[in-house]
Amino acid sequence: MLDFLNPVFLSLINCNGTESASGETGPGAGGLFGNSSSWLLIIMLVVMVGLFFVMSIPQRKREKKVKEMLASIKPGDRVRTIGGIYGTVTSVKDDVITMSVGPDKVRLVFARGAIATIEDAPVEATIDGDVKDVK
Repeated sequence: MLDFLNPVFLSLINCNGTESASGETGPGAGGLFGNSSSWLLIIMLVVMVGLFFVMSIPQRKREKKVKEMLASIKPGDRVRTIGGIYGTVTSVKDDVITMSVGPDKVRLVFARGAIATIEDAPVEATIDGDVKDVK
């Protein structure tokens, strides 16, 4: 059916293991591109390795930022916990952070990893729902 194509070209692109232009048969007669399944495997591995790096580099940057933020917590910082509690750090000892919360200055103890962010706004909510500046 494809007799009109150049036999050299056919030997280069033949990758299904059938008879090549040189008369060879079987999987070794794959020509320049070899067996199609081996090339598919190589391409899939390259794509998977590429995706791994594309996805892991931003994750490492995020983890580094979080580590730096947690290491920089000091007394007096306004923080938000992963549970959504806002408060002011009163003391930091190793992996334990004590913070005061609300107008009554209730003291709560958290692990360092429970802090989600350090807040910039120096405000605190009152029991009535009003927001006042903390000085």
